[in-house]
Amino acid sequence: MPDILCLGEPMLEYNQQPIGPDGRSLYLEGHGGDTSNAAIAAARSGADAGIIARMGDDRPAQSFSELWAMEGVDTATVQTDPEAPTGIYFVTHGPQGHDFTFYRKGSAASRMRVQDVPEEAIRGARILHLSGISLGISETACDAGFHAIQLARKAGVTVSFDTNLRLRLWPLRRASACIHTAVGMSDLVFPSLDDARLLTGLKEPDAIADFYLRLCPMVLLKLGAEGLLVATREARARIPGFAVQAVDATGAGDTLAGAFMARAVAGDDVWQAARYANAAAALSTTGYGAVAPIPTAAEVHAFLEMQRS
Repeated sequence: MPDILCLGEPMLEYNQQPIGPDGRSLYLEGHGGDTSNAAIAAARSGADAGIIARMGDDRPAQSFSELWAMEGVDTATVQTDPEAPTGIYFVTHGPQGHDFTFYRKGSAASRMRVQDVPEEAIRGARILHLSGISLGISETACDAGFHAIQLARKAGVTVSFDTNLRLRLWPLRRASACIHTAVGMSDLVFPSLDDARLLTGLKEPDAIADFYLRLCPMVLLKLGAEGLLVATREARARIPGFAVQAVDATGAGDTLAGAFMARAVAGDDVWQAARYANAAAALSTTGYGAVAPIPTAAEVHAFLEMQRS
């Protein structure tokens, strides 16, 4: 059984490339879906990671199967739904950052139900990781996600949750209610600053950390280029950002979550794991796409060594 199991929605990605001299905008095919990205990031950082998902019987699903096999991500808990497609999305880039256009309505992932949750696999894991997207893609997927969390809690499995708020999926009031209920059932949470401001109505990072600490014992608040605020009920610290030539932050938050979980499973304390994960996230912004730029453990350690010199 994998140590880390990530439950959610893999999606084939088409990422806008720099406009060419002829004025055309071309798109690079890749792979995305926040929990799949996190599983790959964990695997590249040396962890035994697996994915819980429903996929269509189609070319995007085959592409993911090949990717996960190459990355060493366990797929024993991936199911095929021959009656629904695998979702896809497009990433475009502009002055305000990256923007997403999703085609996921009726996807195989959105058809996950409580009875599809692999109970024994979850009981055998060390960490179960989900996100706001895992819950937001449909009501049945939301029920399945909460069922998985309850199973993990009863089995003593650590529950990790990334808020990943997507208001195109559901209204803010329902999103906030479901996400904060899930956070209250989790052991660690990865909110982004932008998500947290919408979800809580608060502005300052420390106030946001205080809010989430009332729900969950460990908070890793993602501050983008400014780094990371790590808070427990006993201590907190800011982990400064790393200066890199960033071009695309599509999968940075997912990379951070996967890298942190990998180092936690390996035995690092929270502060060591957070610094490693912060570096991994920074490196993931130096290339295009959600998956291709995710660094390996060797690349992260080499980068951290350079920062010390």
